[in-house]
Amino acid sequence: MSTTTEPAEIERGAPAPRSGAAKGARRFLDALQKQPAAAVFVAVSVTAFVLVPSFGTVGNMRDLALQSSFLAVIALGMTFVIISGGIDLSAGSVYALGGVLAAYGSQWGFVAALAIPLLVCGAIGALNGILVARTGMAPFIVTLATLLFARGLLLAITDEGATTYKIESGQPFLEIGRGTLLGIGYPVYLTVILFIVGAVMLRRTGFGQALFATGGSESSAILMGVPVARTKIIVYTLSGLLAGFAGAMTAAYLQSGVTVLGVGTELDAIAAVVIGGTLLTGGVGTVLGTLFGVLLRNVIQNIINGIGTLDSNFQSVVSGAFLLTVVILQRLLARTPH
Repeated sequence: MSTTTEPAEIERGAPAPRSGAAKGARRFLDALQKQPAAAVFVAVSVTAFVLVPSFGTVGNMRDLALQSSFLAVIALGMTFVIISGGIDLSAGSVYALGGVLAAYGSQWGFVAALAIPLLVCGAIGALNGILVARTGMAPFIVTLATLLFARGLLLAITDEGATTYKIESGQPFLEIGRGTLLGIGYPVYLTVILFIVGAVMLRRTGFGQALFATGGSESSAILMGVPVARTKIIVYTLSGLLAGFAGAMTAAYLQSGVTVLGVGTELDAIAAVVIGGTLLTGGVGTVLGTLFGVLLRNVIQNIINGIGTLDSNFQSVVSGAFLLTVVILQRLLARTPH
């Protein structure tokens, strides 16, 4: 019986059994389709290892991870906001304000240096959330207004940028930005912890479900009893808190509150989030994709700097064109049929 049924099944179009290698290849392709930013990141990194000798050095890898950590924390908050269907244009200015407030508060010790930027920046984020959720105002307009407010507050604190607050050497607060463990800076470890917490919040909690429902279809979410307003307030508050914390880490790393930081940082964060696969329309996204988006953006910039022969006036042009190419390739990879 078996000898006659097998050919009959094959003739009727029954799929032939796959080998272990074929199943492994299929799983690998499925994983790439779920995280196309990771696939592009690996491809670009391997190319950089071959073409740029300085790229693969231990020191460069350590610096790349450290420099990526500050933007990654901001982009983590932006991920939540964009998944909810919103946008946060104030993140860059809040980031700069957080750094100035941390340096300013350091004169009263570690707690003040960390608490002041978190409280103020979290309050700005909460204001964004309340205005967006309770009044129905467009997130673009609301966060544009708080961008100007945060930048204005920063200038008022620093006498229009004339005063730079320093963090005295030997203060424990400096360890947040300058401390190392096994040769890797504390900001890298803090960023990894925050991303793990963010991933758990997004995938394993009721808040994460409410967030995806809100971004997917707000009207349907309201009909299902999802606390849409509360969810929006939480995500904008988180964005403000994380931007402020990134600013505090940067101040500890630079040992001062630099007033010119943060200009355009919100666009860098948005670009990293989108490269990571989060849709600007909301409802879709992962924090892992955002992390790879940040790393990919910084690797590209690192390659350009490592080559060293490109005129500085054209570095941004090349970087932007490279990122656009990466996004197109990422989309094509994501659409590849299973």
